[in-house]
Amino acid sequence: VQLQASGGGLVQPGGSLRLSCVVSGTIVGRSACGWYRQAPGKQRELVAWITSGGRSDYDDSVKGRFTISRDSSKNTMYLQMNSLKPEDTAVYYCKLWPNDWGQGTLVTVSS
Repeated sequence: VQLQASGGGLVQPGGSLRLSCVVSGTIVGRSACGWYRQAPGKQRELVAWITSGGRSDYDDSVKGRFTISRDSSKNTMYLQMNSLKPEDTAVYYCKLWPNDWGQGTLVTVSS
């Protein structure tokens, strides 16, 4: 199983980005999947996840601003990030349960 994350970059506060994670070697909807992030000097944290049944949930810090989704036809999961804040700056990792990870993509929110 391989996960390839992309879509990170530099964005101004209040801006938007969409992260993508292409999955190969298995079907994206077969298990739960999610997005983690790790800011400098901090532990990796789970910010959004979606179950195999399609139920999604979010960390309070991103609720109402981020949306997780997946497209079975493209075998890809997404993280739409709106109203970005400087504190969202981190390396973002996609994960397919139980323990398959993407390589990380850097999101920097700065003016």
